[in-house]
Amino acid sequence: MKTKLTKWGSDYGLFVIVVILIVSIWQIIVNRGIIPAFILPSPSAIWRSLMNNRELLFQVHLPATLKEVLIGFAISVTAGTMLGVGMHFSRSLEKVLYPFLVISQTIPLIAISPIFIMWFGYSIWSKIAVTILTAFFPIVVSTYDGLKSGAEEYRELLLTMGANRWSIFKKIQVPLALPSFMSGLKMSVVYCVVGATIGEWLGASEGLGYFSRRMSGSLQADAVFAAIFLLSLLGIVLFLLISLIEKQLLKNKVHI
Repeated sequence: MKTKLTKWGSDYGLFVIVVILIVSIWQIIVNRGIIPAFILPSPSAIWRSLMNNRELLFQVHLPATLKEVLIGFAISVTAGTMLGVGMHFSRSLEKVLYPFLVISQTIPLIAISPIFIMWFGYSIWSKIAVTILTAFFPIVVSTYDGLKSGAEEYRELLLTMGANRWSIFKKIQVPLALPSFMSGLKMSVVYCVVGATIGEWLGASEGLGYFSRRMSGSLQADAVFAAIFLLSLLGIVLFLLISLIEKQLLKNKVHI
């Protein structure tokens, strides 16, 4: 345990010191009136707002956002992985769908979100649709690129031994694609938080994005920053969970 703590301290100790320094300077600047509190509230004011609104935030808005993120992420991973594998096996499918995937990422979310609200109303599915549009692309690209980058020498070796395409896919390409795939997952889960927040901001009755929009309308900057803090914390926690899963998968992966 001591060794792990020492290693963690050597890896992230400087980061913790920098964070403490930034928060301290931030607090001093606001306390001295260099920056007005209604523009940039102090860390202590944000913490008080978080505590004062904790029941509303932790019992209503955070669970709503988390639900949208998890559903959108699950759909994105399932559909994105299937599409990436399909594009890997079918050159024609890749030529047809890859341009559409790129085009989907050029559409501003602010512009497309009202259309989803028109289609799905103010239900949870309008927010999930925005989340999927945000998180789908990294999954497809990381899956496809990871499978395509399989070592050619191993593939040729298995072919000489009479292996079919499925055996090569399972024994060579999937293990070698795992690092790329997991990187896509880490990007996607963070994008899900962004997508859910944008969807809530444009039309919702609950969620951290809705809460921050309502608080900004009443000029409660400390409450807005409290919601932003929770959104950031949610993204970090989900990212770390995927990183932990990645570590276990790659540790247990059979080396070729």
